[in-house]
Amino acid sequence: MEKPFQSALSAIILAGGKSSRMGKDKALIEIKGVPLLQRSATLIQAYANPIYIITPWIERYQRIVPSSCYLLQEVCPSGDSQGPLVGFAQALSHVKTEWVLLLACDLPNLTTQAIEEWLQQLHQVSDQVTACLPLHEKGWDPLCGFYRSSCLTSLESFIQAGGRSFQQWLQCEYVQELFVSDRSVLFNCNTQMDLKGIIEKSR
Repeated sequence: MEKPFQSALSAIILAGGKSSRMGKDKALIEIKGVPLLQRSATLIQAYANPIYIITPWIERYQRIVPSSCYLLQEVCPSGDSQGPLVGFAQALSHVKTEWVLLLACDLPNLTTQAIEEWLQQLHQVSDQVTACLPLHEKGWDPLCGFYRSSCLTSLESFIQAGGRSFQQWLQCEYVQELFVSDRSVLFNCNTQMDLKGIIEKSR
């Protein structure tokens, strides 16, 4: 049975980062034997359909993601990923639903309870809102929240003009705060120290 919103919600997972601070591919890091990318994809498949995973390395992840996910080849003319904003735009061009949930691949604390809490807030979003995102002291948290698929035109124009910053693009958009009761779910696993803490907590 479909969950509420599943038929009207897609998801995009970004898996194109270099993981330079971690020193190894974050998407493949295992927590309790499950790679982070697989964990996120499995967690959200009950709420979003389809799920797109955008990455320069499709072959690397084919064996670990659920069969219901679509692996999209990130186009990298220079050979390197052009950053999360460009990856998002490339994946967004495939989205047909009104809303899409965008996630980074390294969210070890994300829970179904948090996702259901967030989905309830979409009922109160006005038609003018481009994105519904968590807010922190440095600005919006762009890699863990909802976007209207209609923002693609604005996004592509920004990128064509040389823009690569989520924060700068969002300054020109109407964004509503996504209230997060447990902010630990937004934690990104970026370094070996982060990973050590997550592993210790999961024991």
